[in-house]
Amino acid sequence: MSFLEQQFSCDPLEMKIDIHSHILPKEWPDLKERYGYGGWVQLDHHCKGEAKMMKEGKVFRVIQENCWNPEVRIKEMNKSGVTVQALSTVPVMFNYWAKPEDTLDLCQLLNNDLAATVKKYPKRFIGLGTLPMQAPDLAVKEMYRCVNELGFPGVQIGSHINEWDLNAPELFAVYAAAELLNCCLFVHPWDMQTNGRMSKYWLPWLVGMPWETTTAICSMIMGGIFEMFSKLKVCFAHGGGAFPYTLGRISHGFNVRPDLCAVDNKVDPKKYLGSFYTDSLVHDPRALKLLTDVIGEDKVLLGTDYPFPLGELEPGKLIDSMEEFDHGVKDKLKAGNALAFLGLDRKQFE
Repeated sequence: MSFLEQQFSCDPLEMKIDIHSHILPKEWPDLKERYGYGGWVQLDHHCKGEAKMMKEGKVFRVIQENCWNPEVRIKEMNKSGVTVQALSTVPVMFNYWAKPEDTLDLCQLLNNDLAATVKKYPKRFIGLGTLPMQAPDLAVKEMYRCVNELGFPGVQIGSHINEWDLNAPELFAVYAAAELLNCCLFVHPWDMQTNGRMSKYWLPWLVGMPWETTTAICSMIMGGIFEMFSKLKVCFAHGGGAFPYTLGRISHGFNVRPDLCAVDNKVDPKKYLGSFYTDSLVHDPRALKLLTDVIGEDKVLLGTDYPFPLGELEPGKLIDSMEEFDHGVKDKLKAGNALAFLGLDRKQFE
């Protein structure tokens, strides 16, 4: 069987769509030279099949060939039974701190590379673009290009934009455009505190990321985003962080201290269950049961964080292990809910 035949070998009756996977170009220009200042990530291909992500002369992360080579990804997808990956950049590449026109330029480079991969393997990959969110006017323009020219059904954004949480009025234009374009938003935590008390034990990733995601959800709910933009489709990474477990506390606090919590929106946070999605990346069957009970069986999507070690290393294994879920629920979690979120049809991937 040829490689191109292998790329279509997944069983359509057992479809898996991974909403949460990251990819990078194999190479890109020297960004310090291109923009005239530092702070950017560069790839150092120091040996065959492996590269170092370098930032200011320090190793940020070591990645393997599956982070940039779509053919390697497809072989691994075939082994694990993943039909389709929704591809998004690595969050460190958001670069919201930089000059807006420079971030836009890099977003276009990343989005163009992503579009080329999707075009080459349209039955295996879906693109989620990246935007210069620190400049909402430029972000809206790039969102239009992502949807209308590159054919992406959505974009990935960070859990905050510099000093803005996701309730910031400056971002309303982005949400309005996303509604108009039917462009879904995948919210990924980033820019966690890494110093002081968070400097040991990988705490920024283990504790900081769930905190970021919980804060993003609370900001959008209490800021009235889902009230103002009721057609907005949003999915939060990592099972919604701590939100499903702390919802009772959040709702109780909202009701006993409305002077602090209900200043922008008078609606109890519990009322918004069913208004947004999360991925399934929680690593524990009890957590997945709670997640589906709280967020809803129609609102949880398979997400693995491929190709990174903190992700689900056997895609869909946790969902398949759940004796409480019948085949219909498992199919929703592994494929059906992702298709609804992305606004796509199952037949285009069969």
